[in-house]
Amino acid sequence: MSSIAHRQYRFAVLGAGSWGTALANLLAQNAYPTVLWGRDASAMRDMGKSRHNTRYFDEDYSLSDKLQITHDLDEALAQSNILLLATPCASFADMLRRCQGFLQQNPRLVWACKGLQQESGRLLEGVASEIVGADAQLALISGPNFAKEVMAGLPTATTVASADEDFAGQVAACLHNDWFRAYSINDIVSAQIGGALKNVYAIAAGICDGLGFGSNARAALLTRAMAELVRLGVLMGGKTDTFMGMTGMGDLILTCTDDKSRNRRFGLLLAQGLGADAAVKEIGQSVEGVNTTKMAYALAQSKSADMPILSQVYQVIYEDLDPRVAVKNLLSRNQKSE
Repeated sequence: MSSIAHRQYRFAVLGAGSWGTALANLLAQNAYPTVLWGRDASAMRDMGKSRHNTRYFDEDYSLSDKLQITHDLDEALAQSNILLLATPCASFADMLRRCQGFLQQNPRLVWACKGLQQESGRLLEGVASEIVGADAQLALISGPNFAKEVMAGLPTATTVASADEDFAGQVAACLHNDWFRAYSINDIVSAQIGGALKNVYAIAAGICDGLGFGSNARAALLTRAMAELVRLGVLMGGKTDTFMGMTGMGDLILTCTDDKSRNRRFGLLLAQGLGADAAVKEIGQSVEGVNTTKMAYALAQSKSADMPILSQVYQVIYEDLDPRVAVKNLLSRNQKSE
């Protein structure tokens, strides 16, 4: 595999949602040739003319004039030598297959979606290795980041995780500037577990706050959620220390406590009495935690991991358990040492 310096990277960012747009804009601002691709031809033409992504951001957030925008996938790939995938997890494998020829020539893949494969519950790294090849350079961007704040240029930190430390450092260098701080780590397993499961616990936090249970309950919930997350992560081969950083604790705190989180808002709607389908429709965007809950529940069972909060969220979403009963079930568990 040929090696190139990170300053020679030309990015194709696939997925013109809020996070894909924010990352593509950041890379363009950092002077990396970047093309943003989206499925909707009309929306991408409008975005190219107006220099705004009005579906996700208001008129205060303009796109860099250096950012190229297209709905033609072949065009996007032809101009690039590294792929950054920011589509929902449900389309992760499909998009990689569509880009297989490109990735054979340019075996460098970064993804920014957080979750598990929809059909199997596998970590996305395994899915990518299977499709792209075991020798490809793979990295994940994961951290406590809301796209709107990145578009606004507010102080932000994130983590780039890869089993290839040099590649993680290169991608982090591409993202890093004087207001966006990018760290790199070599523990991609923990980063994937943390990034996926925080969405489940954000749903739980939304339920808790939506039922009016107060700050004490929320703090206890987040603390015990962290314990569950680490428990499963270690069983999957992750490192405890990683979960104390940006991709674990940082992402968990942000997603569980701020209403910009779609997963938290989903939980708030469940607490109001909406069913899962109606709540997703109300939000109007992908809610990754819904599928992740199902996949993580099966994964926890296969690993014999004790994850009571995850179990109750699963029952609320998939077995129509009353959220109040779910909280009661958690509180009525036998007393034990922490």
